[in-house]
Amino acid sequence: MGQVFRSGAFLQQCWSVHPLCISVKRITVDNQLAFACTACRFAHYVTMGSVLFGPSVLEESGASTDGPEARPDAQARLANCLEAHAAALSLREMDVFEDLAVLRCAECRRHYTVAVTAFETHQK
Repeated sequence: MGQVFRSGAFLQQCWSVHPLCISVKRITVDNQLAFACTACRFAHYVTMGSVLFGPSVLEESGASTDGPEARPDAQARLANCLEAHAAALSLREMDVFEDLAVLRCAECRRHYTVAVTAFETHQK
């Protein structure tokens, strides 16, 4: 088994160099989002804190709020989205200083802002 790095720097570097090679794989039993990178062959994990749910473009036109909102079912919506169309989910933004990861679903056009409590990168 390879090394485990407990830093967001590895995911940040991977995302900045080859963002199209990172795919969202699953939510683990430890409440972690699992990402895989086909370029560097690392497995990245982010432990989820809170999840903010952003409406689709169609819903935004009639909404009165400007951006993501805290909803109790936001993490469940993310899990359902991942189960229904995992290939459509992508990592759109990454900030290791703010401990945030933003995912967007191309299928339902929603975005999810995840407050990250821990980062891990597993070398294969």
